[in-house]
Amino acid sequence: MLKQDENLSFVIEPELNPRAEQRIDLYFSIPNEMGINPQTLSEESYFNNHFKSHLAYNANNIHLPLVRSRFVSKNKGEQQDYRQNLNLFCYQVRLALDADIKDALKIDEAEDFYKRANEVYEQSEGLLKKLRRYTPDDEKLLPFFTNADNYLSWHVEQSFLKLLDEGPRSSDYAKERNDLLQFCKNENTYRAEKNYNSETTMQDANRITNKMRLLQRLIEHGVILQRQTRFLNSYLKRLVKGTVTAVIMAFVMVVILNARSSFTEVTATLILILGVIYGLREIFKEDITRVIWRAIVQGRPKWRFSFKNSITKDKVASQFIWLEYTRFKKIPKEVKAIFSKRRQQNKQAAQWLHFASETRVSAKEFLPGYDTLQQTLHFNLAPFARYLKRGEGKLYHLDSNKISKQAVERRYQLNMVLILTEEDKKLYQRYKITLNRSKIVNIELIYSTK
Repeated sequence: MLKQDENLSFVIEPELNPRAEQRIDLYFSIPNEMGINPQTLSEESYFNNHFKSHLAYNANNIHLPLVRSRFVSKNKGEQQDYRQNLNLFCYQVRLALDADIKDALKIDEAEDFYKRANEVYEQSEGLLKKLRRYTPDDEKLLPFFTNADNYLSWHVEQSFLKLLDEGPRSSDYAKERNDLLQFCKNENTYRAEKNYNSETTMQDANRITNKMRLLQRLIEHGVILQRQTRFLNSYLKRLVKGTVTAVIMAFVMVVILNARSSFTEVTATLILILGVIYGLREIFKEDITRVIWRAIVQGRPKWRFSFKNSITKDKVASQFIWLEYTRFKKIPKEVKAIFSKRRQQNKQAAQWLHFASETRVSAKEFLPGYDTLQQTLHFNLAPFARYLKRGEGKLYHLDSNKISKQAVERRYQLNMVLILTEEDKKLYQRYKITLNRSKIVNIELIYSTK
């Protein structure tokens, strides 16, 4: 469920059923030497810049033979219906092809590898033919087809080139390899004959890649749910700030009136006293407001996501987000017990950060062909690595009176406990995340309940 994404990020990808309710809690133990605290990294800053959440109709476990080609054949009816059916087909093909290519690259034996690669080739070719068989006659629908056909052709070609580049090589299978290369050449020629991409775009690797990313987002329209974000406590925060200001001003006015009653004339002493009173007001107003605010919002959700179908605009799910620094004594006892199982050298002074996500699916059913939603929570640890020390150390060895040295890098460890709550079931897991200044070196599952 938790896996590394990019150099300094990881994702959590649970599934959701119709009418489901699911809660995910993460407790981070961040060593003090990493320099992360409410002053250096606020909850709002991390949420706005380094956290992402999205929902999509689930096709992650699908493979090419399971792709529902009936979607692309539905080219009649409303324009939005055709676009949604076409996008569903293309989305399934992309994810299924990625899954099959990844599985094929795990095969080390050349014979089994090329046998599997040929199966994926035949399935991909068949799906592309089905897509092109249902080219729409309506000029209004043709741009949707052109974008989908252009992207899938390019993505299939890139996937097989990657497969051949990273897979095992053997002279015994030169024919199979040439057949796959010819398939890639045919797709390249097909796009050129259709004038899908200009010559200038084709000659610039950055331009063609960015164009295909744009087309990928277009075919995700209606599949990945549209998200709206709302900060839940904005009015409450204004109320707290206004109340604190009113109370402080009332106290200041009482002090000023008492001071005026003691001085019959405006003197330098009176002016100095009034200046000190107003100065103290400015000094303590922000501090008092901050303390009261943190006490009020402790344990309250701070943000709410609403997820809607981007085509029909129907609400599918809502999600509440908590993110706050906390103290060890406020952590649930089950989580404390899991953290206490760490080795003694890992029990160092730490800052505790709590994240929680509570998702409620309001839809009774999903689009045809989809039984679940795939939730993706994306966490970027780049701000956690901001204050880490640079450079490498050296480790010396003595071998038969000969001294040798080996370069070693500085590494840091985050400990994290994950709690997944669904209905009456709870899953507890502890992960050890090892990172340096540039990347996550390793994510290791240390403990898990069944």
